[in-house]
This record gives sequence, C-alpha cells and structure tokens, in this order.
Amino acid sequence: MATADAQIIQPISVLIVEDDAPTRQRIVGALSDNPDFDVQQAASFSEACACLAQGCPDVLLTDIQLPDGSGMDLIRRMRQKSDKTEIMVISILGDETSVISAILLGANGYILKDAFPADIADTVRDLLKGHSPISASIARFIVRRTQARDSGAPRSDLNTAKLTAREIDILWGIAKGFSYADIADHLGISRQTVPGYIKNIYRKLEVNTRGEAVYEALQQGLIRL
Repeated sequence: MATADAQIIQPISVLIVEDDAPTRQRIVGALSDNPDFDVQQAASFSEACACLAQGCPDVLLTDIQLPDGSGMDLIRRMRQKSDKTEIMVISILGDETSVISAILLGANGYILKDAFPADIADTVRDLLKGHSPISASIARFIVRRTQARDSGAPRSDLNTAKLTAREIDILWGIAKGFSYADIADHLGISRQTVPGYIKNIYRKLEVNTRGEAVYEALQQGLIRL
C-alpha cells in the first residue's frame, strides 16, 4: 500500500538545442547519465521546433547561432507557449546586445561556452530553484546597464526585431499619438506608405496594436518618450 501511495517523481525534462555536436554531446552526456533528467536534443532550429510541438520541456538549453535560425526566435517561441519553462542560453556570443536581448525575450540564464560550469546537472537544478546562472563577465555589464538606466542615461539600441531606421521613426510617431498624415508630413514620405510600414513593424515585433508596439519598443530601448 505504501508503495502504491508513494508519490511518483517525474524526471526533469530538458531540451538541448546545439548545432555543435561535441558541445551537444557533452551536455547530453552530463545529464543523460542521471535518472533525474529526461533529455531531448536538437541540432537545428527546425528540429527544436519539432520537439516543442510535442510539448514544453521543464528546461530549455539553447545556443543562439543555429544553422537554420536563431536561438532568439526559439526563446520567443518558447515564451509564447509557456512561461514555466526555464530557459538558459549557452553561447559563444557574449556581447551586450545578444545577452540583454535574450534576457528580454525570456531567458533565465546565460552561460558562455568558455565559462562552462563544471557540473551541468547542478546548474540545471539551480535554474529550477529560481536562480539565474550567468557568466561573471556578463554579470558585469548587466550591472553597468542597470546603473546607466538608474542614472537616466539613454539605453543602447537592442533592436532584436531588426527594425529599419525608418520603421523606428514611424514607431516614434505612433508613440507620440501622431496620425498617419502627421507622421508622413514629419518624415517627408507619402501618407499611403505609412500603413505598410506599420504592418511591417507589427510583424517584426509580433504585436497587433499600437499600444503593444509602443510597449515592446520601450522594452527594447528603441524609442524614448
């Protein structure tokens, strides 16, 4: 009876998305030998999307640079499906734009490949405990960015959606509440072209309203009001 009543502990499901085979196998090997983990692996964006179509993992470990897509898009897609999955980036990209963009999109941790943790299993468990594993060099510029924001200094342009300069100008006009005609006059363009620009802005930011577009632009530091 005691056995029947005992709580069944499900293994932690982990999806590893990494195109570099030695790195991927290193992570898979570190977790697969432990019965606490149920590991899936993908070597490309398309393979990762196929895995996500079957269900959301407890933990997503992903590279940024994939042969057929971006890990940023994968993070965005994961967050659209679930806010419960813990996401950690494992990448060679340590520039500020990549790191902050990944965090804004929903990553909970960011580890550089040259600062790989000795115990990957413990790092994954830390994620599930609510911690945010971050390489030391990355933590430094996150602190610097936070200090700059608190001092009122302008934020750097992340532009994760790859908006053009013209689209950002139009987005600023939207944020100011200008009409299509006002925006066209201000920028010296045809009024008829404005809706097309706005359609592209919505598509790139994955939003449906002016309010959502302005909010996303402010979050990414694309415009200031």
